[in-house]
Amino acid sequence: MSDSAPSRSKTPPLPPWRSALARALHRNRSRPYSRYFQLATITPAGRPANRTVVFRGWLPDTNSLTLITDQRSAKVTDIAAHPWAEACWYFTSTREQFRLAGPSQVVSAADLTLAPARQTAWAELSDRARQQFYWPQPAQPRSPAAAFAPPENQPENQPETPPDNFSLVLLTPRQVDHLELRGDPQNRTLYTCQPDDTWQVEAVNP
Repeated sequence: MSDSAPSRSKTPPLPPWRSALARALHRNRSRPYSRYFQLATITPAGRPANRTVVFRGWLPDTNSLTLITDQRSAKVTDIAAHPWAEACWYFTSTREQFRLAGPSQVVSAADLTLAPARQTAWAELSDRARQQFYWPQPAQPRSPAAAFAPPENQPENQPETPPDNFSLVLLTPRQVDHLELRGDPQNRTLYTCQPDDTWQVEAVNP
């Protein structure tokens, strides 16, 4: 598997950290915010940038996490300059943290290969979430409230075809750090992807 993009030529075996993460998601499912995690990137100027995003599931037949973004957002520029990113995910019920680092990729309207995945992500959004992609340019001086209303020529239910600025982001972990805060001492496991795509698993001091 290349570090620049996930391969879909064959289904890779589930890495050992996937079961631990799946268990955490299941055990924390009663808390809606358990699907939120922090995504850290590096800006073109070499500075760290961090934000909270929503986990949108796995890219089929891969180990890539998916999230969505506006093509006009700063994270798109960050990923273009420095593809490596890291997610930090904390689960309050089970008191465990996952840090997942690896190459990331933005799937835009021009990416025909992953167009079905992008379309599926759009189809699964609520109308309210879809509407945000028709808002004015992010991070610019505040526009009048009317600029955030649905355009007159748009139906209340947004179209099934995503706008060009709707993008999917993929993060393919190559290093995973799992910390379980329960226990005395706490438990910490490092997972490292090897050149042959197998995973080294090591229990380390917390």
